[in-house]
Amino acid sequence: MSRHIVVAKFGGTSIADAAQFRKISKIVHENPERRFIVVSAPGKRFPEDRKVTDLLLDSYEKALAGKPFSAEVDEIKNRFREILADLNIDFPIEEEIRHLTKSLSSNPKRDYTASRGEYLTAEILARYLGYTFVDPAWCICFDENGRLNMAMTIRTIRASLLPLKHAVIAGFYGADMSGKIHTFERGGSDITGSLVACALGADLYENWTDVSGLYAADPRIVDHPETVSHMSYRELRTLSYMGASVLHSDAVLSASEMEIPINIRNTNRPDDPGTMIVRHLPAGVVKNPVTGVSGRKGMSVIQIEKVMVSDGSGFSALMLDILKKRALPFEYCLTGIDSITLVIRSDLLDSCKDDLFEEIRETLNPDFIGLREKQSLIAVTGEKATEASDANVQVLERLTKEDIEISTINQGAGKLNLLIGVPEERYEDAIRAIYDLRQNMTRKI
Repeated sequence: MSRHIVVAKFGGTSIADAAQFRKISKIVHENPERRFIVVSAPGKRFPEDRKVTDLLLDSYEKALAGKPFSAEVDEIKNRFREILADLNIDFPIEEEIRHLTKSLSSNPKRDYTASRGEYLTAEILARYLGYTFVDPAWCICFDENGRLNMAMTIRTIRASLLPLKHAVIAGFYGADMSGKIHTFERGGSDITGSLVACALGADLYENWTDVSGLYAADPRIVDHPETVSHMSYRELRTLSYMGASVLHSDAVLSASEMEIPINIRNTNRPDDPGTMIVRHLPAGVVKNPVTGVSGRKGMSVIQIEKVMVSDGSGFSALMLDILKKRALPFEYCLTGIDSITLVIRSDLLDSCKDDLFEEIRETLNPDFIGLREKQSLIAVTGEKATEASDANVQVLERLTKEDIEISTINQGAGKLNLLIGVPEERYEDAIRAIYDLRQNMTRKI
């Protein structure tokens, strides 16, 4: 009978100093099924502290500009020195820092520089645990344009890890065929962990962080929000994309395709069960019609009106083609008989707003173009909504009762998946109102 495999990923706050290394060691050794460990670079030890990755990126920017970067490199070196001294680990940190300094001095490369935090952390943790270190440059495969080669990555992870009893893998980066380092976007260690879990057919993917699971709302807005015990992959992906920062949304996709359960846990409170992400709820689990609410500020709403845009003239297709040629992504697009509404991130729109509107006028000759700025987008999710079909109505009624203007509404079919636009100045009021409604629903279950 084959042994069960648990892949455990530890985020930056979970590995910020020597005390956190000790916590990880205890967690890992308590369960022999935790055979493969993925780590981020050290995060903040206290609110005013700086993440190692931020220090690395600052050193790269200064090196690129021809400015002194020794202060940042020294701070990085001292962070790792403190960990090594406290844990009594023999590791050539001076030599590694010389390699980093040489790279920054001669030919600074952003992705290589940014990846060194994960690389060093994984090397040190592997020595501390007595595990094999695996450099993802050997098995996370990118093409020369920085795109992940999924098929080759899955094959090389299996070839690299399956022969090993235990291993520590650095998160966040990989390499192309020439050996050039490429990184995922920030938070990409979650993606590494998910890829490892999928390649190995893991029984469970644990994501260890500094909270005991996923909150039903942002704790910076709602006081002491409830932790959700179970949710679906789709719910988590939506909430993560819309601002819930516990897990990178792309990490959910790979695990969901293999139906590998994800357990979000707290390194500082390892006895807490956390949140379990699954495709189907276990028997006996009772869920609220509204699982959670999250959102993002900094949105703009563009409304384009022309009589009978839906009459087969290709108006909508031409509009989307304009955005495609400009590589301008949108959050969502709504079409009506006489209108198209687009929600776009304001920071992406600002640099091209005037040119975009001019092109729309020349190409589409609309009757009207409107722009609403300083908007926010709120996601309300709930897989149980089919059993409580008025949940979406209750959400909208609650916002109306609170006199919160709704600029856009986009509803997914079947399950509760509302995307609601509200003015930025009422964003937090809307989050609180929806969460309060959720709690009222909970009390009635």
